[in-house]
Amino acid sequence: MTDFETLAANVDADLEREHVAVNGVRLHVVTAGPEDGDVVVLLHGFPEFWYSWREQIPALVDAGYRVVIPDMRGYNESEKPRGIDQYRIDLLVGDVVGLVEHYSASGTAHVVGHDWGGAVAWSVAIREPDVVGRLAILNAPHPERFRELLRTPAQLRRSWYMFAFQLPALPEFGLGRDDAEAIGRLFAGSMPREETKHYREAFLQPGAATATVNYYRSFIREGARDELPFASARIPMPDGRVEAPTLVCWGLDDEALVPANADGLDEWIPDLTVERIPDASHWVQIDAADRVNDALLAHLDAA
Repeated sequence: MTDFETLAANVDADLEREHVAVNGVRLHVVTAGPEDGDVVVLLHGFPEFWYSWREQIPALVDAGYRVVIPDMRGYNESEKPRGIDQYRIDLLVGDVVGLVEHYSASGTAHVVGHDWGGAVAWSVAIREPDVVGRLAILNAPHPERFRELLRTPAQLRRSWYMFAFQLPALPEFGLGRDDAEAIGRLFAGSMPREETKHYREAFLQPGAATATVNYYRSFIREGARDELPFASARIPMPDGRVEAPTLVCWGLDDEALVPANADGLDEWIPDLTVERIPDASHWVQIDAADRVNDALLAHLDAA
């Protein structure tokens, strides 16, 4: 288990934490900032946990926001329900809606997501538009744009791991062996190896490996049920339209997602700002923290 007190000491903000039951699951949630501030929910991706937002938390708190950072279901200290169907997109959306209802007196919040957290954030904005004030996405493709790009060789080549993750047990074994060395390698270039130990420890918690890989298994199965090419999970919606003002920050050196994922989004999002960030990898919130923070605050402060 990750040591919360040790990690909290590395964040320049006063952090609190609790376990909250929402949507039938018990989530570990870290909070910071004034209780009367506008709520900002930060959603992490794979294979991360709340700590991956450590560079954004102080900036948001200093700007007066109430920051809510869950470990997503299946991750770190949150509950890890068994079964692939426990990681369907509708349940992940329900988790976020439950958090907003719990922490926001107004019933709305700004939602920020990276990677899988971004996929969930897109889905919340599309399915539950009344919950989202402003939306910010970091290196996570819009579902309709991703569906298009999965038809291209460039994106399909980069998405090979999603299909490999469909195998039973083998992905967990490969990622978890040698003290989860493969998890540490994912962050190479974005943090020193000793820093990756926190993410490796989170991944190695009992049940976490299978739970986190089940996001991908559920994604492919949902897509297959919708009969989409290459099993890209289609969210049941008219056209993927996002009404919330949206910021997309995209690290252009992402090895898993082609830069074209940040193009053409105005087809679905009328109020859109795109910040393309060179020399930043998939972990853009770490590689380009200052630039991401500046863009994020400008976007949220415009509310």
